Amino acid sequence: MRTVVLAMFTSLDGYINGPGGAFVGPPFSPDLKRHWIDRNMERADLMMYGRVCYEGMVQYWTSPAAAGEQADELAQRDKIVFSRTLDRADWGRVRIVRDNIADEINRLKAQPGKDMLLIGGAGIAGTFLELGLVDELSLLVIPRLLGGGTRLFEKSAPLSLKLIESLPFDSGVLRLTYRRA
Repeated sequence: MRTVVLAMFTSLDGYINGPGGAFVGPPFSPDLKRHWIDRNMERADLMMYGRVCYEGMVQYWTSPAAAGEQADELAQRDKIVFSRTLDRADWGRVRIVRDNIADEINRLKAQPGKDMLLIGGAGIAGTFLELGLVDELSLLVIPRLLGGGTRLFEKSAPLSLKLIESLPFDSGVLRLTYRRA
């Protein structure tokens, strides 16, 4: 059975973006590439996004600044965007799921394949947690206090977790990996 992994960045004070929705990613480093980007690309064959995150990913990864091997690889990955309002999605192999999220994810989990990564944002992460669809949380904790923005776990049901790994990066970022207890 496939695993659903919630894989997201968060600041030390629990925000996935700054005030006004400003993107605040982790400081880039060789460790980040090896232990986050490359690891996620190797372990997963399906990337999943909420609409806002998806639109941000498309904007960045189709820009001239992101041109290259990784942009091409992401475009060719199977992707799902969860949205009731998005009219079309045309970033490589992507489809829109509008409703019946639990049925769709449970159907996909039963199929052969690699992990399925839920990359963002907070709303879809909360929905997945409430529906009991997340098997593992892989969080990059950024060494910053943002003091405001969108909280990662604003909307979630109580869930007991077991820490299975903590990995500090050379940039001060910490990857925490939890599974359901």
